[in-house]
Amino acid sequence: MCSTALVTSGESIHTLELPYRRSVGPVVGAFLTGLRDQQVLGSRTSGGRVIVPPLEYDPETGDAVEELVEVGSAGVVTTWAWVDQPLRKHPLDRPFAWVLVQLDGADTSLVHALDAASADAVSTGMRVQIRWAEAREGHIHDIACFEPEGH
Repeated sequence: MCSTALVTSGESIHTLELPYRRSVGPVVGAFLTGLRDQQVLGSRTSGGRVIVPPLEYDPETGDAVEELVEVGSAGVVTTWAWVDQPLRKHPLDRPFAWVLVQLDGADTSLVHALDAASADAVSTGMRVQIRWAEAREGHIHDIACFEPEGH
């Protein structure tokens, strides 16, 4: 992984990147393994909510969350923002939307890219589905992006 920041010095702009590694525990590890296998997992809280991506602890109570459940690979856009000029590290090399998607069976939303023809083709409430990467290795990039459902 890499953390990136833009630093200004007078009239110059510099990109500062700080590479790092993060170890994953049993919950995030299971989530990433599921992505490799084209399966999305969420964590079920003691109150019955399903959180995607899964958390190890219930954000409301602080209790450990141990139950993982499969959710759908399609869902609803809850909010979005259009990107006219993608940056070098964006997931798509053409205009796209950042979207929050509430997958079927989940109570929270997942942020990812939506490959859409234009900003006019994106709307809150629209149905979208995962476009899986051809080669998957247990990483969030195993979801290449989302696309309008039925494509």
